[in-house]
Amino acid sequence: MESPASYRDKRIVVLGLAKSGVSVAKLFHKLGAQVTVNDNKDRQLCPEADELDALGVSVICGGHPEGLITKETALVVKNPGIPYSVEPVRQALELGIEVVTEVEVAYLLSPAPIIGITGSNGKTTTTTWIGEMLEAANMQPIVAGNIGTPLCEAAQSAEEDNWIVAELSSFQLKGTTQFQPKVSLLLNVVETHLDYHGGMDDYIASKAKLFANQASEDWAVLNADDPVCRHIIEEGNIKAQIIPFSITQTLTYGVFIEPPFPEDLAAPADSAAERMIVHRDRDGIAHPILPVYELGIPGRHNAANALAAIAGCLAAGAELQLLLKPLREFRGVEHRLELAGEYKGVAYYNNSKATNSAATIIALRSFPGRIVLIAGGLDRGSDYLELLPHFRDQVKAVVLLGETRSKLAHVAELAGLTTVIIVEPEKDAEATLHRAVREAASIAEPGDIVLLSPACASWDMFKSYEQRGRMFKQSAHTL
Repeated sequence: MESPASYRDKRIVVLGLAKSGVSVAKLFHKLGAQVTVNDNKDRQLCPEADELDALGVSVICGGHPEGLITKETALVVKNPGIPYSVEPVRQALELGIEVVTEVEVAYLLSPAPIIGITGSNGKTTTTTWIGEMLEAANMQPIVAGNIGTPLCEAAQSAEEDNWIVAELSSFQLKGTTQFQPKVSLLLNVVETHLDYHGGMDDYIASKAKLFANQASEDWAVLNADDPVCRHIIEEGNIKAQIIPFSITQTLTYGVFIEPPFPEDLAAPADSAAERMIVHRDRDGIAHPILPVYELGIPGRHNAANALAAIAGCLAAGAELQLLLKPLREFRGVEHRLELAGEYKGVAYYNNSKATNSAATIIALRSFPGRIVLIAGGLDRGSDYLELLPHFRDQVKAVVLLGETRSKLAHVAELAGLTTVIIVEPEKDAEATLHRAVREAASIAEPGDIVLLSPACASWDMFKSYEQRGRMFKQSAHTL
């Protein structure tokens, strides 16, 4: 697309309200474009519509009317979650009209350099951690993107001496063409969102757009332990300077742990006090940073997030010594292995953000065992057999709900679990989850952990994983 300012008096269609759609619409209206916002939901479910109406922006709710997209449409900006198969998007592409997400608009608008963070798991933790580390390094970060503040808002408030730290999903990145972050981070890639992308090839290609426009003066941080990341590196298409990170390898360059964690996830978890986070520079000089046990949040997955965050901050020019305090003091993000409370000697952990099997496996690996797992949710076609060894080795019992409850019960039975409780739907989602928590509490004994880590998206029963997590916490608090 062209510079946002060049769309003055041109017709722009914004698909989807929500925060990012409202932000984009207000921006182009301010720049003098003819903006139409369209949302498939009924008007009463679009509270943002009144604000745009008051500004003079045309808002159409309740469906996609004929004539919404015409040859006179100069640009379509769509909500990342809207599939490319919906009629307005399909029509725009057939007419040769560019379809982008807010990421592209914000990049062309921003005077500040951007750190872009993506991955199947760990994005929010790493993004938040980088924001805190850059704040400690006096680099004036603005944390935005998929994490909360719309990127267009961040871009409009930014100045040249800021850094925009942006959490980015594959949905957002798919709708970019010129986006060029100064620093990019790809944390990991596992099978997820295939209902949207249609297959792993498109999912990986969307993630890889993070690097597509980077140049030799930019930086790319990739996980040397992840097969997809390694393949992207080996393809040789990244023009940016690469900084690898690893928790299982001693690297000749990059950020790593010495001695490394075992590669085998089935190996017993340990927290060897001698493990040190190390940065080895291009001259081969190793710079010890801090012991792994001093990190503010536990788990090998969070150690990997810490390495990625360190590499990203160093690429941005942060002074290493200024990163130590936030590395030690950061306590994580809501819905990600969040301690919800303790009751009768049992700890309750909210890991509602685990919307795929890989995230649940990571959570299970963070505890020594004796876990009563609450899982289940939206059925996206997986058989969940990858969970089998982890059910067998780390889970005491399962309490299952949602569309995938029978599939997960089958896996639990194959794993030899003798306590498998299926919670059938009650009057509403809150009552169903509350029942699941009560069932888990009835099984758990002092020293056990009740872990909500669904391995599934929430949309079969809940509006979001946040709603699911907060209902779990409320249920745990009222035992």
